[in-house]
Amino acid sequence: MILTSHLTSRLPSAIRRFILQRKSNIRSMSGMAGGPQQANMVVLHRSLAPAFESVCQAGSGPLPLLGSEPGKWTLCPGAVSDTRMRCSQFQKYEFGVCTGSLASLEEYSEQLKDMMAFVLGCSFSPEGAFKGAGLLSRDLAGLGHTGAYKTTVPCSTTARFCCPLMVTMRPVPKDKLERLVLAGCSMGGEHLQPIYIGHPNLLGIKDLSQPDYRDPVVCQPGDVPVFWPSQQTSLEAVSSCKAPLAFTSAPGHMILTDLKDVKTPATCLTPEGILEVHHISQDPLHYSLASASAVQKIRELETLIAVDPGNRGIGHLLCKGELLQASLSLSHARSVLLTTSFPMHFTHEPLEETDGPPGAITLAAFLQTLEKEVSMVVDQRALSLHRKLVEEVVEQRVLKTQIPLLTYQGGSAEAAQAFLCKDGDPKSPKFDHLVTTARAGRAADANYYNARKMNIKHLVDSIDDLFLAAQKIPCISSTGVGDGGNELGMGKVKEAVKRYIRNGAVIACDMETNFAVIAGVSNWGGYALACALYILNSCEVHGRYLRKAIGPPKVPGEQVWTHALPSVTKEEKMLGILVKHKVRSGVSGIVGMEVDGLPFHGTHTQMIQKLVDVTTVCP
Repeated sequence: MILTSHLTSRLPSAIRRFILQRKSNIRSMSGMAGGPQQANMVVLHRSLAPAFESVCQAGSGPLPLLGSEPGKWTLCPGAVSDTRMRCSQFQKYEFGVCTGSLASLEEYSEQLKDMMAFVLGCSFSPEGAFKGAGLLSRDLAGLGHTGAYKTTVPCSTTARFCCPLMVTMRPVPKDKLERLVLAGCSMGGEHLQPIYIGHPNLLGIKDLSQPDYRDPVVCQPGDVPVFWPSQQTSLEAVSSCKAPLAFTSAPGHMILTDLKDVKTPATCLTPEGILEVHHISQDPLHYSLASASAVQKIRELETLIAVDPGNRGIGHLLCKGELLQASLSLSHARSVLLTTSFPMHFTHEPLEETDGPPGAITLAAFLQTLEKEVSMVVDQRALSLHRKLVEEVVEQRVLKTQIPLLTYQGGSAEAAQAFLCKDGDPKSPKFDHLVTTARAGRAADANYYNARKMNIKHLVDSIDDLFLAAQKIPCISSTGVGDGGNELGMGKVKEAVKRYIRNGAVIACDMETNFAVIAGVSNWGGYALACALYILNSCEVHGRYLRKAIGPPKVPGEQVWTHALPSVTKEEKMLGILVKHKVRSGVSGIVGMEVDGLPFHGTHTQMIQKLVDVTTVCP
């Protein structure tokens, strides 16, 4: 069973002097509201103290150091177990190996004089959230003896300490996820927030029935695996440093500090503090978190871009929430493949239009700012044009660096898989998200049509096959951005296209993507995705979830991100480059500052400014 005990005044004097030093670097945490926090203890030689403090700072989620000040590492008063209690409260480590369990540290009082004690919070134990949500935690007899798993997520690479993040898992019924997360918000703030929800493979855990410590909890049908940091992370850290002698509190044996847990009633939570859970992938199962205020902003962006300046009936195609789902998925992606291009003007060279490339480039620029790998696949006949465009947008500082330009001209399903995966292995995809912006999409009869029902199949490479292949490869998601229903990815709304869009029965794209972003002009969809990524990565809740509670949070509204947002100046430069290369407006065929027959100065500049205003306004 778990041992939880208060400090008593009966500690052996040597240990008492060590732990309760009357020096200026001891801080008292008494007087705070709420119940006492549980904690774990780590005792190391004082020479390792600076390095261990750095480890805790880097892994403040799984290794939250309590009562410390910069450069000082003594234990808070009122924060240890009674070492005279005769049970195995401590573990002894020698050169990284656990060599035994101890009921007392009395026999090591001389060595302890040269050692430092650290108290690590363990308030991220999920039992409190389960209780607050009125849910039954299915650990063994409710005693918290659930298994802990090693992940492939590095918690620390500090000198002398190199350890993975350890996690514990609780199965939660799918329809109770929101309630559990909200209970965690109100009871413990970020420390009760899960750090991952979904399939364990994405954490590097191969088998939930085989934990590295203790016993597994079995998921039942309808359950979702939910993960929190585990106190076992501290044991891995101690083991990794291979110190000649170290001690830790034994797993399952926690101490009570005089640091109080603070409970915030749900009615007092602000939108920034309320979490929302969103399902973003089924294969593999994956959920994401964001604050209610961030979600609301992204919904506002979706509403803005859904205006229909051409009166084409696109309001009937809108699927609410798709921009949010797409941006959440993109936020988790590491490598993104973009594509664009819709040949429109057959009697002119080039054939391309001004809708598509600006949105794709704007999204690429923000993805680069988030340090994601970005590539673009284009038609072979348009490769030269896109090379010139990319070179010039880099020169104009619209895009930070060159992006690889690729081509794919079709073939077998195996060829598409080989393009998308390393050595053709579906377990090793090169990209984890594909995005298409205003690209011609294949119709049900295998042809490609413009809005006037003209077949343009001979001008379009079979890049649709990559999206088709991606549907069968786990870990690859896809997003389609369109404004007329004949673009790649709009197969998700093809019935509405057939019913409400002129010539829809013929031109409707049959190929669907996981997410379909509908916009009055496709470029606006690309802009909105970039803005949504800014909102998510400025959201503390989402940022913590992305980094698994490891490392310092990114500064909301970080200056480099602001510069990467779409702006009237940058989009004017981008459109100017297209005009320089004789790329025409899709509707009118004019070579000028126009997209889809709408003037840049006025219609498009107003939309860009509205998107940026919603994105950057302080809540």
